[in-house]
Amino acid sequence: MQEVFDFLKKCGTFYLATTEGDQPRVRPFGAIDIFEGKLYFQTGKVKNVSKQLAANPKIEISACDGPAWIRLQAAAVNDDRLEAKRHMLDANPMLKDMYKADDANTQVLYLKDAVATIQSFGGEPKVIKF
Repeated sequence: MQEVFDFLKKCGTFYLATTEGDQPRVRPFGAIDIFEGKLYFQTGKVKNVSKQLAANPKIEISACDGPAWIRLQAAAVNDDRLEAKRHMLDANPMLKDMYKADDANTQVLYLKDAVATIQSFGGEPKVIKF
């Protein structure tokens, strides 16, 4: 999991895909965190992505770093604990202008049953499960 975190952190921006009915939805994200041995991301409860995750928690993430890329599939699990929200905001201080750990909007989710594939052209894929 640490290798997946490091890859995504180095990329800066990663793309998270959800579904809305039968329509895929993809948007850029940048905030990730490791807390209590789980990989987390953050959004706002008022956003469509939050509603999509409530209806179907299956996600995919993709990002590129030069000639290497990552594809990650998992289920997103909501964690409404204040400690998890605080940890995310402390690890990603750029979010603190928009979110507070104790507001009604901040949502943090961790990845469950994750399978990540890191690959580059001509290289063998590396599969990481967590």
